[in-house]
Amino acid sequence: MTFAQGPLLWALVVVALVAVGAVLRARKTNIGLRRQNAELHQQRDMLQRQRDELHVVHTGLAHQHSAELAEVRKDAEEETKAVLKAAVRTLQGLADEQQVVIENAQKKYGNDPGMLADLMAIDHANSQFGRRAQGIAVLCGGWLGRRETVASVFDVARSAQGRIRQFDRVRVNGQVNFSVVSKAVEPVAVVLAELLANATNYSAPGTPVEINIQAVPTGVCLIVDDAGLGMGQEEKDRAAALLAPQAAISVSSLGIPPQFGFAVSGVLAARYGFKVSVDSVSPYGGVRAVVLLPDELLTGDVPSPPPVAVGHRDADVAALPRRQAPAPSPTPLFPPAAQPVPAPQPTGPATTAGGLPKRRRKSPVSVVPSAEPGPVRSNEETASRLGAFQRGTRSGRDMTTTEGPEFQ
Repeated sequence: MTFAQGPLLWALVVVALVAVGAVLRARKTNIGLRRQNAELHQQRDMLQRQRDELHVVHTGLAHQHSAELAEVRKDAEEETKAVLKAAVRTLQGLADEQQVVIENAQKKYGNDPGMLADLMAIDHANSQFGRRAQGIAVLCGGWLGRRETVASVFDVARSAQGRIRQFDRVRVNGQVNFSVVSKAVEPVAVVLAELLANATNYSAPGTPVEINIQAVPTGVCLIVDDAGLGMGQEEKDRAAALLAPQAAISVSSLGIPPQFGFAVSGVLAARYGFKVSVDSVSPYGGVRAVVLLPDELLTGDVPSPPPVAVGHRDADVAALPRRQAPAPSPTPLFPPAAQPVPAPQPTGPATTAGGLPKRRRKSPVSVVPSAEPGPVRSNEETASRLGAFQRGTRSGRDMTTTEGPEFQ
């Protein structure tokens, strides 16, 4: 080995030793990093397991909280309804007592036109108060009272007309030879009054609201048409949900101030077996509300008129106050009564193809008044017609005031 080869050899040895040291350090570092990575993976897995456990616990607590909150809300709703039901029951009794006092005062002071007009205004306000109390009672599971006699469809419509503030805008058209069974008279009148109240409140003051009575293959339809602005699709969907409720309606969900009309109508329709819809457009561009009474709620019995004393005939007045609205009434409130038209006698077989008996009427149930205005009449004759109007509306709303079962 030469002198020149000696330093080169030593340099190579040093380089090799340095390289071996670097490799060993890198291997040691790599082992440490792998060990640290494994520990981090273990910590991550543990944290994921803890997260899953916490998620399960959170889900369970959320479900428990929702169930307990729903139970608390249900209890609060039931307690609220119980309190309202008890309070409204008292108010209903007071309204019935007040109605008796008003009717007695009408008989006693009916010969005084000024006193008669004041009593009419009080009677009409009392009928509106009673309708609102009935609506709250219905939403709280209460009763409407017990009725013992049937009423013609026309009289039920007139009864509903007399329960709203703007009664003089309503016109009742059409005639059918059917009566409403006793248990459904008051529910149908209340529902129709709520629909009429909506129709008059959401349309221009001078426009008429029509009730058209039509017989259909499955029963009788009461059609309410107004000339308002109509309803949007969202409003129609909400109304449809209230008119066909799938569960109990919460009083607190009706808004402030609460909108009772559709909620009350839906509860009564579901309870007594008829249908209500407001998803159509009236011929005047407003809302068309339809109440469909099935055959099960109709009868061919003719309601007998209540006995009226001759001396008090003029004092038996409807609950109709004098209005001071600037707009004139669309039609006269008390037009001359038309003569009853005999119902045609059927000439076909007495039974249907399925063997069921067909309905036959010997005379019309009620008389639809003419739409043409009559001449100016004296106070005595006007009072007499007011009495006739009240007897028609009262025949659709009179009932005993003793509390009966909630589902009659």
